[in-house]
Amino acid sequence: MSKDITYLEAIREALFEEMRRDPKVFVLGEDVGAYGGAFGVTQGLHAEFGDLRCLDTPISESAIVGVSVGAALRGYRPVAEMQFGDFITCAFDQIVNQAATLRYRYGGRASVPIVVRAPSGGNVGGGLYHSQNPEAWFIHRPGLKVVAPSTPWDAKGLLKAAIRDDNPVIYFEHKYLYRRIKGPVPEGDEVVPIGQAAVRREGGDITLITYAAMVQPSLEAADRLAGEGVEVEVIDLRSLLPYDKPAIFASVEKTNRVLIVHEDVKTLGIGAELAAVIAEERFESLDAPVLRVTCPDTHSPFAQALEQANLPNADKITEALRKLAAY
Repeated sequence: MSKDITYLEAIREALFEEMRRDPKVFVLGEDVGAYGGAFGVTQGLHAEFGDLRCLDTPISESAIVGVSVGAALRGYRPVAEMQFGDFITCAFDQIVNQAATLRYRYGGRASVPIVVRAPSGGNVGGGLYHSQNPEAWFIHRPGLKVVAPSTPWDAKGLLKAAIRDDNPVIYFEHKYLYRRIKGPVPEGDEVVPIGQAAVRREGGDITLITYAAMVQPSLEAADRLAGEGVEVEVIDLRSLLPYDKPAIFASVEKTNRVLIVHEDVKTLGIGAELAAVIAEERFESLDAPVLRVTCPDTHSPFAQALEQANLPNADKITEALRKLAAY
C-alpha cells in the first residue's frame, strides 16, 4: 500500500516514524520545536515528543552539530536541522574534523550516528545566502555519507536509512521540491539503501547521470530526445557518497555516451569526479567526451530572470544531449 504525499510530508513522516520507533532519536535545530521549522518540516513533532526530543537551539550551527556529536557518542541518534544548507559552513569543523574522523580516531570503537538535514538548492528566489548546493564540500571527506533524494519515496526512505546508519550522514533536501512534487510513498517501514542509484528512465543511446531537483528537467529533456529517435537512460544517483559505481558503469557500457547534470557549480562538483572515474575506468566504452550541464561558477543571483539564466534546465540539457548524440 502507498499514498501520495509531498516531498516535505515524506520527510516529516520519516521523522515521526523513526522517533516513535527508537527513543534515542531526537531532533534539534533553530525553531524546530513549537514553530515547526522554517519550512514546516517538523510541525507536530514538539506536540508529541516534547522539549527534550524536539529541541530548539540558539542560532549556532557549530553548537547544533557539536551537541549532536556529543549526544551520538553517548548512544543517541540526533537529527540536526540546518535552517538553510548554506549555513552548514558554520558547522564545517564539527562535521569534517570531528564527526567524520571519530570512528577512525577511535579505531572503530566509537560511532557517530548523526544526520545533518540541509535544505539546499535554488529556483526559489533566495539569493546567494539561501540557494547554494554545497554537496561537493562533503563528498570529498572520508567518514561521511551524503544523500540527495529527488522523490517523496526516496525522501522518506533515505532519511530512515540515514537515521539508522552508524555513520554521520549529510541529508540534502531540495527546497524547490518541498511542496512542488507529490508522489507515492509506501505505508510501513520502507527503507531506501544508501549507495544505490535508481534508473528513472531506460535507454540505449546516452547515459544521463543526475540527482535531486535536476531529475525532473533531465527526464523532460530525455522525453524530447525520444521524439527525435534518441533514447536516453536517466540515472538518479540518490546517494552521492558512496555513489553507485556499478550502476553507472553498466549504463555507460550500454550507451557509450555520458552527460552529467547537477545544480552545483561546475568546477570540482561531483560531475568532475564522475567524469574522471568514467574516463579512468571505462575509457574504452566511450564514443564521445563526457559532458556536463551545471550552474556556472558564479553565485546564485537574487533576480528571478538572472537566477533562471543561471540554473540548468530542460532546454540546456536537451542541447547537450543533441550534441552528444551527433558526436
